[in-house]
Amino acid sequence: MDQAEQLRNVIKLHNQNNQNNARVVTITSGKGGVGKSNLAVNLAVCLRKAGKRVIIFDADFGLANVEVMFGAIPQYNLSDFIYRGKSIREIITPGPMDIGFISGGSGIIGLNNLTKEQILYIVNSIDTLNELADFILIDTGAGISDQVLEFVMASPEVLLVSTPEPSSLTDAYSLLKALYHNPNFVEEETTIHIVTNRVNSRDEGQAIYEKVNSVVSKFLHGSLNYLGMIPQDAALERAVRQQKTVTMSDPNAKSARAISELADHLLNGTRQKTPVRWGIAQMFSSFLSNRK
Repeated sequence: MDQAEQLRNVIKLHNQNNQNNARVVTITSGKGGVGKSNLAVNLAVCLRKAGKRVIIFDADFGLANVEVMFGAIPQYNLSDFIYRGKSIREIITPGPMDIGFISGGSGIIGLNNLTKEQILYIVNSIDTLNELADFILIDTGAGISDQVLEFVMASPEVLLVSTPEPSSLTDAYSLLKALYHNPNFVEEETTIHIVTNRVNSRDEGQAIYEKVNSVVSKFLHGSLNYLGMIPQDAALERAVRQQKTVTMSDPNAKSARAISELADHLLNGTRQKTPVRWGIAQMFSSFLSNRK
């Protein structure tokens, strides 16, 4: 039995012993500037209002989008956990409404750079996150880098954010194409939700989804789930400029109501391909499998 197989068995045992694994949702986009991180923090607020415990993992290493939006300065980040002996609990920074977040920091280029011993260290501490959260939202970097694809391939649920701009649609399809053509991607084990942002109407949001889904169906032989839309909204733009979350500063704004609806769809939707309570430890099992 090689070391990778031993580690996968450790992860399987973790999942068998913990029947209350957190629901892991990775939020990504084909390009930057489409509102991905903004959706992550506002979605966390709505899930928290619904009584769910939420932790955001900021996987856009080297940047600080989540902490800027929350107005919180983390004392520690993921590199402190991996390289400096800090515990999972110690690197979780408290945000508004008891939403926790883990800063990716700037000390890690990508999970493929971690040794198997470091991954084992993560796995041996990962049950703590399952104890602390019902939802773990992973905010990836933008684009189709290997680092982004690592998280997307390993996640049971993905929220792909796009705007009506042609470049955003093209880049979203490029990410999906890279994903479907990757030999390590298992479509049957992944639900990909589309969220259309900055649209003028529900009809426009639906039309964008249908356009992307039709191309994916024709050329990639896959299918996507439409989670919903976020309308163009001055209140949301104002909140971003003020480094606030619109779902807290202006919960009656049309964008805030739309994000609340997305959270409701995520909580009550029935079109997932796979069991939603998969657990974050399983993500690292996928990383190990991809490195055989």
